[in-house]
Amino acid sequence: MARKTHKKQLPEAELDVTSFMNLMVVLIPFLLATAVFSQVSIQELNLPSGSGGEVSDKPKVTIEVMVRKGALEISNGRSITDRFPSKDGEYDLASLTDELRRLKEKHPEKEDVTVLLEPDIEYNDMIAVMDTVKIYKVKSEEEDAPDVSEVLFPDISIGDAP
Repeated sequence: MARKTHKKQLPEAELDVTSFMNLMVVLIPFLLATAVFSQVSIQELNLPSGSGGEVSDKPKVTIEVMVRKGALEISNGRSITDRFPSKDGEYDLASLTDELRRLKEKHPEKEDVTVLLEPDIEYNDMIAVMDTVKIYKVKSEEEDAPDVSEVLFPDISIGDAP
């Protein structure tokens, strides 16, 4: 007589996902509330071209702002004309603005400037100098009046300082 073996059928285990769902209900709003959504700002730059361009009878005015570890320098392309040492580890942007405004009054047609950076200059310092070169914000004397902006040199090229 042949023996019949019957395998016992194991009952199917029911998967309890209640605790996992409770975790997701709490975790997803927490992650969304604490997430930092990045905001991208774009600084428009004009890179110098390799072509000669137009030839003019008038000598071209060159303005270079060099950002060094301990100072800001303004150059005419051949020699340094102004130097503003850092004060308490901060760049003297106010003096830079005053000199750039003087240069703008002297050369009102000039729209471009070159910002030259030494290695290891902080990104925030670079952006602060670029903002200073681009726009001068005139504080209004009245409390309710909005501040007025004066455009200095909107076309900025960047490069490495010599």
